[in-house]
Amino acid sequence: MTGSDTPRTPTPIDAIADAWVDTLLDLTPELRVYLGRPGREGEYSDYSPAGAERRTEESKRVLTDLDAATPQDGVDEVTKADLRRDLQLGLDQNAAGFPLRDLNVIASPAQEIREIFDLMATGSESDWVHIATRLDNVPGAVAGYIETLREGIRTGTTPAKRQVREVAAQARKHAAGNGFFDSFTTGAAASDGELPDSLRADLASGAGRSREAYDALAGFLESELEPAAREDDAVGRDHYALASQSFLGATIDLDETYEWGIEELARMVAEQEAIAREILPGASVLEAIEYLDNDPSRKLHGTDALQRWMQETSDRSVEELGRTSFDIPEEIRALECRIAPTQEGGIYYTGPADDFSRPGRMWWSVPEGVTEFDTWRELTTVYHEGVPGHHLQIGQATYNKSRLNSWRRIAGTSGHAEGWALYAERLMQQLGYLDDPADRLGMLDGQRMRAARVVLDIGVHLRKPRPDGNGTWDAAYALDFLRSNVNMNDGFVRFEVNRYLGWPGQAPSYKVGQRIWEQLRDDYERRAGADFDIKEFHRRALDLGGVGLDTLRSALAA
Repeated sequence: MTGSDTPRTPTPIDAIADAWVDTLLDLTPELRVYLGRPGREGEYSDYSPAGAERRTEESKRVLTDLDAATPQDGVDEVTKADLRRDLQLGLDQNAAGFPLRDLNVIASPAQEIREIFDLMATGSESDWVHIATRLDNVPGAVAGYIETLREGIRTGTTPAKRQVREVAAQARKHAAGNGFFDSFTTGAAASDGELPDSLRADLASGAGRSREAYDALAGFLESELEPAAREDDAVGRDHYALASQSFLGATIDLDETYEWGIEELARMVAEQEAIAREILPGASVLEAIEYLDNDPSRKLHGTDALQRWMQETSDRSVEELGRTSFDIPEEIRALECRIAPTQEGGIYYTGPADDFSRPGRMWWSVPEGVTEFDTWRELTTVYHEGVPGHHLQIGQATYNKSRLNSWRRIAGTSGHAEGWALYAERLMQQLGYLDDPADRLGMLDGQRMRAARVVLDIGVHLRKPRPDGNGTWDAAYALDFLRSNVNMNDGFVRFEVNRYLGWPGQAPSYKVGQRIWEQLRDDYERRAGADFDIKEFHRRALDLGGVGLDTLRSALAA
């Protein structure tokens, strides 16, 4: 993947796309941290209704400019189609009141306001000055967010009570004296010298103000929003369709996808059962899992051992795949594996800075009290988050800056990214990295869960008939259904179900995205015939950068 070898002369459509990214950086200063661009380090987005209105006005302006522009080549056609899709969808969601009910247990402003600290630099005194500034701005960000949720109460556009209660509990944790803000600032240290007492005082003051802000958020959620919130977890077909389009960058037949999900889940179960018998003759899946869980050779003890294993596995896959299956530029060969500073569960990836001054990072948020980890379960997780998964895809888009405008390097959808990562898991099996049946069982454990949540997510939110024929989907059945399809502790299962209930359309985007990626590869192979080269397919697809899956399909068919 050597896209940077052939620089592209920017076009008027490139200029429109680059200017839109500049506008996003102005509207969303936190994006600068994600992209590693200096400036406005301590500022937040305007989370109030006025902030949403300003974004709407800017989106309409860019749409007008984009519609008046004529593509000069195929790259322009992709940019125009995908940027137009994204802008229009944002306008449609705003008109449908999405910001007014934007509260869930994993990816809403309630989490984002705090999570940005995880990516802020902490190496120098000036870094901690920026952190102190952002801490001082937490109350304003939270106040704007509360104003938006109040507007939702006024217009009857509210999240479900379940999400309100769960997020209030999260906010209470951050408001506690032993919560994130105090623990983060108490350990402040810089590599360029001792922090002055005045800065330490500013950090302590900012931590206190941030705790108070989250205490106020919790109080608002409990006393004002919960009484007004919806009883029903289901969002309904219209809202779900818009959410699904957003996460996929594609329009799908939701009813057909639900039926496909049921079939795919059955296929995953059958494949798991066959592998279980490979591991232990005559064993069920649960018996094979118990056998593997008691194998000390597949066990890691402590987060230090987990971090070392993650890093060693990642480094090995980068080095080997860079020789055999992909052209991996030197700039993206660095991938840091870290234990996250939170204890909320989950594994996630954050991309490199635009200039690679900060590498891509794989984060593992280890729940409190969890000290043992099974390598057979998690090997494909490293491939999913690292190479050939998210890091290869997102790092390549960042690397391709001489051919892709800023928008194409930072855009994309969950279906594009997570679908690729699941596609990458299966690819590693095909490349021989999962020849151990235990590792294949671990991969299928995750793939089965992703298939189950296609069925669960669409089933709950569209109020589908239950697969067992006993009424329609609801939260209680969703919990039982997921429990029967994953082998994880009950706290994690409950969190996952709450996540699906509050973030409609996101969870299916993984497996549906994988389905579309595999369809695209098969279509490409049919057209190429004997000349098909999978390495060339991957290069073409990833060199497009971040796009919606409908745009990806059109571009690869061109």
